[in-house]
Amino acid sequence: MKIKTLAESAIMIALATLLSVFTVYKLPFGGSVTLFSQLPIIIIAYRYGTKQGLFTGLVMGVLQLLLGAENLSYVTGLLAVLILVFADYIVAFGVLGLSGVFRKRFKNPALELSLGAAVTSFIRYICHIISGATIWKGYAPESTSALSYSIKYNASYMIPELIVTVIGAAVIAFSFDLLSPEIKVRKRNKK
Repeated sequence: MKIKTLAESAIMIALATLLSVFTVYKLPFGGSVTLFSQLPIIIIAYRYGTKQGLFTGLVMGVLQLLLGAENLSYVTGLLAVLILVFADYIVAFGVLGLSGVFRKRFKNPALELSLGAAVTSFIRYICHIISGATIWKGYAPESTSALSYSIKYNASYMIPELIVTVIGAAVIAFSFDLLSPEIKVRKRNKK
């Protein structure tokens, strides 16, 4: 079972990475709306629980950091580097692993997965706000506070990303039984 879980997690990390390449739109200073790139990590968290979800999310965060390593050249100082690494990557993607917290809470898998996706996407948004208000504050217009600018800038991609992810989560959970050992298409009553 452990090998199957690790293999499935690795496949979902690869799928999430591939999906992150397909962007609906990309912002000039970082951030983009993707085609369901958070969903594979959220599904692992829902299927296998928080511990496996956090592990998978953290690995995804490290991988995204490696793919976005050029962003490290824009910050100076150890504190700024640490905030960038943790707030924009490690914690931001790691929190997606908490998506399974609503598993078996409402007896409605579509609601459980969607709620987990919404909550963790919102927490990821908060991580990016913290990063934006602290290390990217120099990009804020003079008449706008760094926090206000960070809230607006990060909302411009994270809110659509949240919506896309929640819709994808609802469709997937409505269509497939994610809690069975082998993912199966849900059978519908013909009433």
